Amino acid sequence: MTMSSTTEAAAAGVHAGKYLTVALASETYGISVMKVREIIRMQKITPVPQMPPYVRGVINLRGRMIPVVDLRVKFGLNAEFAERTCIIVVQVRLPSDQAVPMGLIVDSVEEVVTLAAGDIEPPPDFGANANIAYLLGMAKIKGQVKMLLDIDRVIAPEAVKAMVSEIK
Repeated sequence: MTMSSTTEAAAAGVHAGKYLTVALASETYGISVMKVREIIRMQKITPVPQMPPYVRGVINLRGRMIPVVDLRVKFGLNAEFAERTCIIVVQVRLPSDQAVPMGLIVDSVEEVVTLAAGDIEPPPDFGANANIAYLLGMAKIKGQVKMLLDIDRVIAPEAVKAMVSEIK
């Protein structure tokens, strides 16, 4: 094994585990189940002024204000809502190590899969202009490639801090 393949194998081992797979348009993404707190139906979202376009606003979840991000908009897709559209409440860790709940709007939830280190490869290099810091890796599941999301990096930490401070 070369040094880079040893490093890649170690990185894949760190990411092995259970993932909730979700659909956005025609793609499927994986979110570590350790980050997922609950899955809820779409509900009324109260807009918060001066937030980035992908921040839909906040929901009141059992007395707590939770910021909600539309992953379709965040990933440059058209915002659409269908019967199976739902909100996944995840725990996002800020650079200050503070954990905050956040809602992610997805088209649908598919399943929970268990991935071994051998099922996960590092994301390919897309060139200098591509920001792939939010990808943990690429998984091969049932003959399909699924992108594994680093939920702490999907939303820019500065945006999360701004959302949390606006809500408080």
